[in-house]
Amino acid sequence: MPLDRLAVLAGRSWRSSDLPGGLTNHNVRVVSDDDGPPLDLVVRCSSSDAGLLGIDRDHEHANTAAAATAGVGAPVVEYRPDLGMLVIGYLRATALEDASFEDVDVMSRAADACRRLHAGPRFVNDFDMFARQAGYLASVQEKGFPLPATYTDHADAWADVQRALAAAPRPTVPCNNDLLAANYLDDGDRVWLIDYEYSGNNDVCFELGNTSTECDFTPEQTEAWTTAYFGSATRADLARVRLQALCSQYGWSLWGFIQAATSPIDYDFHAWGMHRFEKAEATFRGPDLEGLLRDVGGGTS
Repeated sequence: MPLDRLAVLAGRSWRSSDLPGGLTNHNVRVVSDDDGPPLDLVVRCSSSDAGLLGIDRDHEHANTAAAATAGVGAPVVEYRPDLGMLVIGYLRATALEDASFEDVDVMSRAADACRRLHAGPRFVNDFDMFARQAGYLASVQEKGFPLPATYTDHADAWADVQRALAAAPRPTVPCNNDLLAANYLDDGDRVWLIDYEYSGNNDVCFELGNTSTECDFTPEQTEAWTTAYFGSATRADLARVRLQALCSQYGWSLWGFIQAATSPIDYDFHAWGMHRFEKAEATFRGPDLEGLLRDVGGGTS
């Protein structure tokens, strides 16, 4: 790994250590051990072409910088696309776990972090899960990757969800779009948001719905989470968050199936995708979908 080619490390003495996590990149912490100005950095190293997954590293870099300007992300120190490296400041904070959100104070800080990101500088690109799902599905089918036998059975219901959300559109704002628990870092006073590989301007309810499903919120937690963000949650807010959680499940499950077929990483991506698909299928076939489609058009007040 050519860390010594980074300008920020030129002429410096430093040590590095691997950081956990990262299913599409390798993260390394680098700390200086000389007499110069102290350095404490994270180097995000892209290990392969992420074209099938729709990752644009230039967008990731620009949006990471915008998130830092919003006061919610780590500062960008150096970007070396030729090396596949993005260097950011290390945040002295602890990654959340799913159970962390049971603490109302943690949930409140996390919701505040989302609001700060969403109020910050607009990102350089847009994110639309319907377009992404279509692209992922086309790739899976064209390349013959394994797919659950019933995945496409829900195409009509998926179209109904798209129409319902489009009929009551909301403005798009800068969103991370991949806020699982580990991408929230809590220092006890505020929460920071990391990992902007899939970032883009989007509906805030996708951000909220994505977290609610990634962190396996109960219905009561989803309502509390929606309320923590909006201050008070309407029936339309809750319906939109739940429908966008469905969008997250159905769309991101394909990410798992693509990774299962292509990634060299020793990880059960198929099980990852099936967990999300099975949740989506339960909603598609469950008793609540019709009401959610109806309620999402009920306005915001």
